[in-house]
Amino acid sequence: MNTTETKNERSEVVDRMFGAGAHFGLPKARRHPSVKKYLYGLKQKTDIFDLEKTELLLNQAKAFAKKLGSERKKLLFIAGKPESHRIVKNVAERINAPYCIGRWIGGSLTNFAEIKKRVNKLKKLTEDKESGSLAKYTKLERLYIDREIEKLQKMYGGLLGLGDKLPEALFVVDSRREAIAVEEAHVKKIPVISLANSDCDVSMVEYPIVANDSARKSIEYFVNEIAEAYEEGLSTAPVLVTPKTSITGSR
Repeated sequence: MNTTETKNERSEVVDRMFGAGAHFGLPKARRHPSVKKYLYGLKQKTDIFDLEKTELLLNQAKAFAKKLGSERKKLLFIAGKPESHRIVKNVAERINAPYCIGRWIGGSLTNFAEIKKRVNKLKKLTEDKESGSLAKYTKLERLYIDREIEKLQKMYGGLLGLGDKLPEALFVVDSRREAIAVEEAHVKKIPVISLANSDCDVSMVEYPIVANDSARKSIEYFVNEIAEAYEEGLSTAPVLVTPKTSITGSR
């Protein structure tokens, strides 16, 4: 990608990525060899991505996300970087997708049975509080329960949308930072989409999107692109019909 090209010579997608600062990588000294083929060059010792190649990667990731949505499969959004927390949380909640922001809890995939117990505990305590079932406890006991709910919500609240089974895919902001989550996904044979900067080993993920994973505008752009593709797939998914149970009365 020639950064001096006019707007008309670039695709609209490349132009939007360029405007979001997606082309800026990290200093060459931090480069992982696996990203070399996606680079355009250097600017002041900083890697510059070839956004035409990034667009191809993005299209592949979006096609996969759309397919997931069309099959009503769960896509888990993961964002440990502080600059990505609000973006990912807002987008995931908008499309009713599960998410994990902040520190990844080891075993969330490989020890899912245990994680599911904690998520179910959060769900039950929350339901009990909303229904008024906690009124039987003393004020001090309710205070302790509220604190437990708050703690569980912070750690597992985003996983409530998973239900009782593992996600069918992950979307990760910065696969290097989230290496444990990516490794767990490999163990469970769960494919990974990742926004990955020039310090990431993109050979470790099935659908890498090689671009700036630190700038808020860049993160927001790619998170929304994947979410919209997933939503588009959902819009074509067959409507789930709850089977009716026939009740035969006694004579």
